[in-house]
Amino acid sequence: MGTSEAVLQVLSGANPLLFNSATCSGNLDSTFPSRFLYKYTKKRVSRYKRLFNCSSTLQSDLGLNRLKGLGYGLSGCREVNRLQLLSCKCQQAESVSGLTAEDGNGTWFVDSAKKLNLNSVANTPNILEFQDVQQFEQEKKSFTSNGAAGTTIDSVSKATVDCLEDEAWNLLRDSMVYYCGSPIGTIAANDPTSSNVLNYDQVFIRDFIPSGIAFLLKGEYDIVRNFILHTLQLQSWEKTMDCHSPGQGLMPASFKVRTVPLDGDDSATEEVLDPDFGEAAIGRVAPVDSGLWWIILLRAYGKCSGDLSVQERIDVQTGIKMILKLCLADGFDMFPTLLVTDGSCMIDRRMGIHGHPLEIQALFYSALLCAREMLAPEDGSADLIRALNNRLVALSFHIREYYWIDLRKLNEIYRYKTEEYSYDAVNKFNIYPDQIPPWLVEWMPNKGGYLIGNLQPAHMDFRFFSLGNIWSIVNGLATRDQSHAILDLMEAKWADLVADMPLKICYPALEGQEWQIITGSDPKNTGNLQFTVACIKMNRPEIAARAVQVAEKRLSRDKWPEYYDTKRARFIGKQAQLFQTWSIAGYLVSKILLADPSAAKILTTEEDSELVNAFSCMISANPRRKRGRKNLNQTYII
Repeated sequence: MGTSEAVLQVLSGANPLLFNSATCSGNLDSTFPSRFLYKYTKKRVSRYKRLFNCSSTLQSDLGLNRLKGLGYGLSGCREVNRLQLLSCKCQQAESVSGLTAEDGNGTWFVDSAKKLNLNSVANTPNILEFQDVQQFEQEKKSFTSNGAAGTTIDSVSKATVDCLEDEAWNLLRDSMVYYCGSPIGTIAANDPTSSNVLNYDQVFIRDFIPSGIAFLLKGEYDIVRNFILHTLQLQSWEKTMDCHSPGQGLMPASFKVRTVPLDGDDSATEEVLDPDFGEAAIGRVAPVDSGLWWIILLRAYGKCSGDLSVQERIDVQTGIKMILKLCLADGFDMFPTLLVTDGSCMIDRRMGIHGHPLEIQALFYSALLCAREMLAPEDGSADLIRALNNRLVALSFHIREYYWIDLRKLNEIYRYKTEEYSYDAVNKFNIYPDQIPPWLVEWMPNKGGYLIGNLQPAHMDFRFFSLGNIWSIVNGLATRDQSHAILDLMEAKWADLVADMPLKICYPALEGQEWQIITGSDPKNTGNLQFTVACIKMNRPEIAARAVQVAEKRLSRDKWPEYYDTKRARFIGKQAQLFQTWSIAGYLVSKILLADPSAAKILTTEEDSELVNAFSCMISANPRRKRGRKNLNQTYII
């Protein structure tokens, strides 16, 4: 990800990085988002203790004393804290916890059941490990063979799974970050035993997606709403790296709530939101996927909560348009896919995915569909929507036609002629058959297929990237037949793609000289939620349930690690962070969706008739026919 702390730079002698003029009183309900850091002032010690003096009494009953209209429960402490919280100088113009001026004095409340210290020891329940439960079941079976014993064993197993879910929810809530007394996100990892937190104590946009979905499905909407609105105010901030500013519309990779002394008052501090656009991250690469994930989460919030007022706000509409304009901007690249640098998504590390990686194309397609659904119809949006629709058609055709690989297509590539010129060329990207890796020839099953990882002139990356393939099922970028074929392949190659701990982000892992050249000898590149959504959409939930059962055997015992090593994922990763929030939240979302498959609709998208008809016309055309002059003004190469 990134380094431990974002360095506080100075843009000029008169303009410090932490702008004192952008205080938290610049509310979230303004017409357009602020482009600066905004702050929250409070007394350093004594007032902090008053604000959170209820946490010890409520920690044991987390989540059970929720007040209607508030994010979380204050129980009997509500009236006690009302006057104390009035001392906060930060004014919240838009009631993020559901209260308005008509509700008493219009004050908003701190979630006193949560801890502000992000690195404190997590209070997690002592639960039976799955190995212990399995041993217990074996003993039970050997002790008795009557029906009552079987019922008892099933009850013990169910109780253990319930304990695992309770532990996961407690850990997820312990990872919550607060700003102005309200929850604003979750940190990437919250390992109480590690002093080397790097930047895992920050709120990453991509990492918060599974957390946000978990809270939405739980009916706890405030934290997601706060996250959406606060990250919007960090969009296109004036930070620079080597005198270069981020493009307008770029969303940060992460942000951190910092507490800094208040100028002129030694007894008070300020809370500031400090975003990172890549200038402090490992590799110094700007995030491409943050804005795409933000749009997807915004739509999911509206779908799940029924609150469409957020996406209808002028500043939110402006934020959507800025992201789209950044992605749809004209450039030197002629393909409908997004051209990105290596390390700009996924794990922020070199993986040899520079160019047009599948993951970004799948997220891009989702963001376009979601944005089209949420954009308010107005004269100023007509050109943007027209460009959006054109890109959707070209992108869907490009991915489905040229990224798809199965045994038939593999044999076709094997027989490709090279150095073809003109419009009727079959080998449009001049792919040399010798690029087909030996492992793929034996690995490809007779039934099934997948979307390759990358496509550029004279280069096909045949590796299987799970997120790109799974998300292409979720958003309909892959056709229905292709979607089933992807799941067929995953079932056929279960031992390689899932093994003892689902789900590998990439297969196969690079080795030897290839690993050294492509990843720069990165040790993290030596050998989920989206999977469950994809299986449910294709009416094959049993596949996801099988993967969840595999994960349940180890996640808690291994302390919810970031990733695993070895081909069968038998070892916890050498540099893996423990108590990784995405591992915790991804498990919870999978359990909720398997229990209620209809809830997956907040993430899935379906093609409309116009897209289907346009794609059918393009795919039915003869790829060898010559195109006349009338087609030379086409925007994209397809």
